Amino acid sequence: MAEIAIIGGTGLTSLHNLQIVRREVVHTPYGEPSGPLVYGSISNKQVVFLPRHGPGHTIPPHKINYRANIYALQEVGVKQVIAVAAVGGIRADLTPGRLMIPDQMIDYTWGRSTTFFEDSLKQVVHIDFTEPYCNDLRLVLLKAGKQLGLNIAAQGVYAATQGPRLETTAEINRLERDGCDIVGMTGMPEAALARELGLCYASCSVVANMAAGRGDEALTMEQIERNLSVGMEDVRRLLEATIPLL
Repeated sequence: MAEIAIIGGTGLTSLHNLQIVRREVVHTPYGEPSGPLVYGSISNKQVVFLPRHGPGHTIPPHKINYRANIYALQEVGVKQVIAVAAVGGIRADLTPGRLMIPDQMIDYTWGRSTTFFEDSLKQVVHIDFTEPYCNDLRLVLLKAGKQLGLNIAAQGVYAATQGPRLETTAEINRLERDGCDIVGMTGMPEAALARELGLCYASCSVVANMAAGRGDEALTMEQIERNLSVGMEDVRRLLEATIPLL
């Protein structure tokens, strides 16, 4: 049984270093996940891979069935989740291609299905979300990154915005005033749902671009894809080094 899952975001719809064994379509009470679960091994350890936006990157952030994705992973026995995500850098040192392992987040999303605890309850459930990421898993990712000599930002605040559009300069200014360091569109409710099901969840965020008003160039998908091609190579190396330590 594979107890480790990797959720791939923009730029990581597949893993070149994953030795694929099989694929499984999982049906859930919350509908269909983003795609079949892909089973395989990295560094001789079993893992499950799920592309968050679908195998062809066709599902926008606000349309992802987060509940189905997390439920499916828990259903097949996953206990630890490394969620890879492309983000915009707000803080000046978070330049394109750099990795961050965030330790906090602020949720600005709306209209998404955010909990498993809403129907047929025997009692109201409130999860403790003081620390939104699993610190044990965060520390393993950072240890692996240090072994590789990667310049990883060891902490920071992830701002989860609605999407699919990118933010305005004024919105980024607001996020900065709120204390946010990076901005993405998929961090919530994914992290909270993982906590509800008792999964150890951490994020590996890859800076794809400077956030609105923070860079000298206009934001284009071509620019973002170029930056991600560099950052994702570091992600693949980090995953290869992290998986054996879990």
